[in-house]
Amino acid sequence: MSFRADIEALRPYLLRYASLQLRNREAAEDAVQEALLAALAAESSFAGRSNLRTWLTGILKHKIVDAIRRSSRERPLEGAEGEASADDLEALFDETGHWRDTPQAWPEKALEDKQFLQALEKCLAMLPARTGQAFLMREHLGFDTGDICKELGITATHCWVLLYRARMALRECLEKGWLGR
Repeated sequence: MSFRADIEALRPYLLRYASLQLRNREAAEDAVQEALLAALAAESSFAGRSNLRTWLTGILKHKIVDAIRRSSRERPLEGAEGEASADDLEALFDETGHWRDTPQAWPEKALEDKQFLQALEKCLAMLPARTGQAFLMREHLGFDTGDICKELGITATHCWVLLYRARMALRECLEKGWLGR
């Protein structure tokens, strides 16, 4: 197969990856298109030292960061609507600070389970946009807190709250949907 056909075959994977990060189908399609164009322009620099999918994902990560930067400059900051309140989170704990309902142990090979990954994608899609962005920037793109704050225009404290809320919401969603609790 030709280089062009090889990268085009990876478009569905890249689109799903970008959609999870950006939560906007049009923005994801734009980022994937930009990544594919950049890959075609840099075809001669791809020496095959890495997997083509890995190389394209690396290019796409940069395009996603660019899209996040653009969107945070172009739209007003969203409020806390749609995000869990402190009362919702505190309801998970008793007066002594212990879990009311202890988190369930997960199977050791959860990340290798296709059903788990599908459930995780669904749970990520249900997070409020800003919360999901912060979580994916931290856990998937590897940003540190300072970079997340800069990109999203938030304080470090707000970032930590968003990350906490994301983790709690994902835990609850996965326990209900994937572990069938």
